[in-house]
Amino acid sequence: MINAHLLQKMINASNDGIVVAEQEGEDNIVIYVNPAFERLTGYSADEVLYQDCRFLQSGDRDQPGLERIRQALSQGQPCREVLRNYRKDGSHFWNELSITPVFNDSDQLTYFIGVQKDVSVQIKAQQRLLQLEQQLAAVQAELAALKATDGSNKSQI
Repeated sequence: MINAHLLQKMINASNDGIVVAEQEGEDNIVIYVNPAFERLTGYSADEVLYQDCRFLQSGDRDQPGLERIRQALSQGQPCREVLRNYRKDGSHFWNELSITPVFNDSDQLTYFIGVQKDVSVQIKAQQRLLQLEQQLAAVQAELAALKATDGSNKSQI
């Protein structure tokens, strides 16, 4: 069995943000964040402890992933979603959030563990690839139209 000191060192060494939240009715109150969470969001642990986790979405609460998270949390199920979250300075980042419920010995849901990973670079690359694919499709359509026009002109000669 891993002792508590070693476990704490491992969590603090993680490159991914880790949040532990306690379920209180419909709220999920932050009771722990690791140093990677602080680096990722710009918030110190003191600023976020005992707040509901929703503060990271700022006013951006109309995201499809949030509804799927709400459903999973209400059912005590794990989930993984990519969300737009906001740092303390107001800048947004794409957060791949993996949430796992924790049950007590009586099978009552008591906590959630959230592991956060900044996937902004990957999302921007996907968006750029989509733009390039759309541009390529437009060029291909234009080329096909030119070939069709060129072919009909030759048959008239």
